[in-house]
Amino acid sequence: MLIDIDVQLDYDLAGITDILLQIEASPLIDQSIQRAHIDAGATEHFFRIPAEEAVGERIWLRVTDRFVCSYTARMEIQRQAPDISRLLHQPVHMLPPETIKYLMASRYCPSDEFQSFAAAEFGNSMGGERMVAILNWITDNLAYVPGVSGPWTTATDTFVQRQGICRDFAHVCVTLARASAIPARIVSVYAPEIDPPDFHAVAQVFLDGKWHLVDPTGMTTPDRMAIVGVGRDAADIAFMTLYGSATLNRQSVTVNAV
Repeated sequence: MLIDIDVQLDYDLAGITDILLQIEASPLIDQSIQRAHIDAGATEHFFRIPAEEAVGERIWLRVTDRFVCSYTARMEIQRQAPDISRLLHQPVHMLPPETIKYLMASRYCPSDEFQSFAAAEFGNSMGGERMVAILNWITDNLAYVPGVSGPWTTATDTFVQRQGICRDFAHVCVTLARASAIPARIVSVYAPEIDPPDFHAVAQVFLDGKWHLVDPTGMTTPDRMAIVGVGRDAADIAFMTLYGSATLNRQSVTVNAV
């Protein structure tokens, strides 16, 4: 399928500010860029660097007083949406080396605190069956409520509060998967169904020898997502990191199926 992406950012800055930007959809084996353009306005510095796992790129910018950025793209998604329940478990001692760090606890995903809960709640289920159980638990126990969480909210906070946004749902999903000995990471994506329209966070789990996307919010499916970046948790996939003070003037994300 084809999707059109339009991102507009407008911030007032407190003087000279360094910005690390990651908003461009990545060219991958299962998604391709039909066309794309980014305009970061007047910058003193513009330099691209590889993002985590070489999925996409980040851009270092140095901007003074105001940052106005426009990004547009048309992406073709060639990815299928597999039946997660049928995916096989892979013993941890046979996992590829590059997946091991995604078994470990991270800042927003303290999976070591959830091992007892996962064992008690999901029993002896494994692989795709375990992931379906995790996703069902999230659907049954978490409410999507904008504004109740912030940039420092962890999976533990969301587990206790039982509400959050896509970032929080993804953190809980990643945490419970890791606590179940399934490598899991967070993924920033664009998708046309997101309500309210915004940058969207989902999870990716390593089962049956491959990474597979899952959306714990249930808003979209893998065949309708354009991946931007991946990481251990939200700290690795932030669309913009500012080294200085800023005031938001305007921000919009529009994604439409073509």
